[in-house]
Amino acid sequence: MTGYQLAAYTFGQFLDRADSPRIKGFFDLEPSVVAQLEASPGFIARSGYVGEEGPDSWGIQVFPRFWVDNGDGWAPSTLSLWTDLDHLAAATYHGLHGDAYKRGREWNIPPEDWPGYVLWWAPDGHRPNWREAVERHEHLADHGPTSHAFNFKQPFAPDGKATRLDIKRIKSIAKAVSD
Repeated sequence: MTGYQLAAYTFGQFLDRADSPRIKGFFDLEPSVVAQLEASPGFIARSGYVGEEGPDSWGIQVFPRFWVDNGDGWAPSTLSLWTDLDHLAAATYHGLHGDAYKRGREWNIPPEDWPGYVLWWAPDGHRPNWREAVERHEHLADHGPTSHAFNFKQPFAPDGKATRLDIKRIKSIAKAVSD
């Protein structure tokens, strides 16, 4: 089904302040991980952050109600657009991002009381803003996966019907990128 793009919002909480040596490994990997994600097939665009170099911000960055400020006013979060579920899954769980994802407990509090991410379908040409992303994130936390806000475990198609990831296709995409 055309006419839609997959929006993805991620939210985390560091174990310590962003300037802490405990978090240094995250920031050491971040530029390479972001570059690989942006070069991934299926990537459309991502929001930047107000006052930082890079792409324009899609509005003022806000955080969900789960955020606990650890004194630096910051939390690791992203907002991006992708062509489909399989391309995003390949980029998320494979390559540099997949490696960093596996190390997430070194830097982040495990998301027990909130989802680590949320996905939803946005009409082509629509750039979701941070407030919309947070609303979807909180909706997923409050109501579980629905066509309004879902995750990889219980995904939905743009037509609102439950769907499944195509694991063979995801592996094929990941392999093509790594070759």
